[in-house]
Formats: sequence, structure tokens, C-alpha cells
Amino acid sequence: MEINWKDYDSNNFFDELITEEKSPRVPSEKLVNYLSSLDVEELEKRRLMAEATIQEMGVSFTVYTEEGNIDRAWPFDIIPRTISAAEWKIAEAGLKQRLKALNLFINDLYHDQNVIKDGIIPEYIIKDSKNFRPECVGISPPFGVWAHVCGTDLVRAGDGKFYVLEDNLRVPSGVSYMLENRAITKRVLPELFENDNILPVDDYTSKLFDMLAALSPRDIEVPEIVVLTPGIFNSAYFEHAFLAQQMGAELVEGSDLFVGDDDCVYMKAIAGPERVDVIYRRIDDLFIDPEAFDPNSVLGVPGLMRAWQKGNVALANAPGAGVADDKVVYAYVPEIIKYYLDEEPILANVETFLCEDPEQQEYVLANLDKLVVKPANESGGYGMLVGPHSTKKEQALFADLIKSNPRNYIAQPTLKLSTSPTLIGKGQIEPRHLDLRPFILQSKDTYVTTGGLTRVAMRKGSLVVNSSQGGGSKDTWIVDLEAE
Repeated sequence: MEINWKDYDSNNFFDELITEEKSPRVPSEKLVNYLSSLDVEELEKRRLMAEATIQEMGVSFTVYTEEGNIDRAWPFDIIPRTISAAEWKIAEAGLKQRLKALNLFINDLYHDQNVIKDGIIPEYIIKDSKNFRPECVGISPPFGVWAHVCGTDLVRAGDGKFYVLEDNLRVPSGVSYMLENRAITKRVLPELFENDNILPVDDYTSKLFDMLAALSPRDIEVPEIVVLTPGIFNSAYFEHAFLAQQMGAELVEGSDLFVGDDDCVYMKAIAGPERVDVIYRRIDDLFIDPEAFDPNSVLGVPGLMRAWQKGNVALANAPGAGVADDKVVYAYVPEIIKYYLDEEPILANVETFLCEDPEQQEYVLANLDKLVVKPANESGGYGMLVGPHSTKKEQALFADLIKSNPRNYIAQPTLKLSTSPTLIGKGQIEPRHLDLRPFILQSKDTYVTTGGLTRVAMRKGSLVVNSSQGGGSKDTWIVDLEAE
């Protein structure tokens, strides 16, 4: 018994692999034909192989619960998602354009604030931002870049086009799972990698190293780069360790570093202190330096901000970059692109309603059962209302939250997120909604991953793809049709 694609029904959502006529889309033809050649037992064998590989490789993530932190094996679906290289080329250009404009915007906010003076964005939005850091005013990081690593979430809607759902500019995570997804898929479906039409993703860590090295304040051949982690109990610790190992960088905690009398950062080592040039920090702003921010923080390094302000160490992402990682600022990004680059946005935003605007707030409150409401600065799928899946009680709660703090909330239509065939049981394939998080690097040059991390809502009908909320993942194939 084999997969019967004629029975596959995406329920009128745009499907990444299968057309409305039940035939494979061009980038997925080889994949669909290959899957069709496997019987149920063979499919199950491949699924079990993926599970065993995940256990063997130790690919895990941490979920925070009331009972404590729980380590879970990475939830993975063996059926990849496919995108044509020609289509991805457009998305890549749009992502580069977006991060370039966002970095110009952040740099402007900490200097002349022309974007406010010229009326592009209201002053109070920045004034009320939880992530604007007065300590960063007047600082000029190398290349004028504040957000060196960005994870931009893309969704494909009913028209088949990519839209930007949000930008993650503080401490974006997930890229290690993109790389591990490919490693797992190569073991499970090795036959499909025998030609060159699936573009590789394994250059990311070398690109990350080069991007970080370009920030070094010292002109030396091999700068000292470290990855600063909060420690083993952080939900992304697997990624911190993975990236450090892949780059050949030291994985350190705050207690491993200190700032000397010369305002330089040093790493404690057996042979004596070693100067650190670049810190890829995976700790939020408020915890990186107890002298500058939270005095109770034991995760950071006392004096780190002082060393950075004097140009003796580079921090990626720079403190203060999160001012643009705000869902209210997100609504203004198309205007930000036009203002700084004098270009039309290549990638469109999802339609967004600002609850601080009285007319828009009135519309949101009248349509809570149809909209998705999000707080301005939460991440991981927390603190949001998915209208069609909510109760009257939840809607009433959010109405009160919006009225009490309208600046903190935006709303968007419930999107017809695209679907992709997903193995949900022995020989059972059903559509599941998904998104895509590509990663963009910027310092001296700009680089975009080949595809990104595809996250899947594993529960039927769910639109929440975050792993912390029960989501899973699958490999993302950018298929070069010309190579065929």
C-alpha cells in the first residue's frame, strides 16, 4: 500500500507540495514521485530512522513548565518542504533589503532620530519601547550594524506569496535545527541528494564566523570569538553549544569572562587571561552587564557595556537592537524601507492593526473572534490570542488588556497559512500549517540562508508553529530547477 495523493486534501489552503489538481508542484515532483514509490512499511522505517538519528545526535530543546524544565527530543517530520530557487532569489533580495533598512533605522534612533523628526514614526512609539536603551545613544558599532543576526518569520498566504510575519532582532534562535534537519534528512532520504538540484545549507556556520570576525576591534588574522550562553538550563542551550563547536569558538558563561583595568574583555584560561575580540551573545540585554542594567544578574559580565562603548570588544547582536524587534515598529517597516533606501519593499507585511489608534482599536475589539492579537514584545507564541480558536472569556480578557495598554498590542487577520503534507501516523499523511524562518547575517557583507527553518503546527488545524507550543519542524529544500 502506497500514498494515495488523490485522497490528500489541503482544505483549500495553498499547499507547498501538492496543487489543487492533486499533482505535485514543479519543485516537489521528484520528492512526491519518490515518496509514492515507498510502501507504508518503508515509510514507517524511514520515520523510525529519523527518530533514532535525533536520539543519537542528541538534538533536543527545552520546554519551560510549572513543574520545571523538560528536555524533549526535537519533533521532526521526514517530508521536506520545497521552494524553487527562482522564487527564493526574490525572497532573499527582500530579506537583505529589510535588514539593511532596519539597521539604518536602529542607527538613526541612537543618533539623530531623523525618522522621528521627519514624521515617519511617532516619537512616543520609541519613547515607550521596552527595548530602547538610552545607554546606547551616540554609540557607532562597526559598519553601522546593530542587528548582525536576524531571524525573519515568513508565511505564505492563500495567494501563494511570501509575507513577513515578524522580525527577530534580539537573540534569534533556531538556525542549528535548520542544519540538523538537513543532516537527518540526508540519512533518511539519501537517494534524493544524489544530484545537485537541492541547494546546500551547510555554509552557515562559516558565514557566521566570517561575519563575527569582521567585527573584531583588533586587526589580527584570527580574532578570539566566544559564544556567551546563559547556561545549560536555557531552552536554546543545544544551539549555543552546536554553533560554538561548529565555528571552533569557545562556549562561555558570564563567569568565564571579566573586564580588565584597560576596559578590554578577557577570558579565564589555564595559561592565563586571553583577550576576547567578539562576543556572540545569547543573553538578553538586561542581563549582559549588572553594572549597566540589572544589578542582580549573575549571567552577564560586569563592565561589558563599558568595554563595548569604548570599542574594545564587539557584541553581536548589539545591545539596543531590540528596539526594532517590536511588533508595533513592525507595522512601520514598509515606510522605513522607503525612507532609508528610497525603494519599494520587495516583501510585504501582513496587514496589521495598531491598537493604540482609536479607530483601529475599535475595529479590533469588534472582531476579536476573527483576529490574532499579539503583545508588542513577547516571543515564542506566548501571550497571544488566536481569535477563531479562542473562548468568549479569553476574548473578554484581551479586550481589557488592549484597553488598559493599547500601545502594547497589535492585531492581524487570521492568515490562511500554507500547508504541507506531514506524516502523522503509520502511512497517514495530512496537511499541517507551517511558516519559515530564514536567517540573515550582516556586518561587512550580507548573507541569507538557503531557505531556513520550517516550523510546523503538528496539531490538526492549529496555526501555532512554535516548538514551545507543540510545534515541530521539517527540512526546507530550495530546488534549483535549472540544475536538473
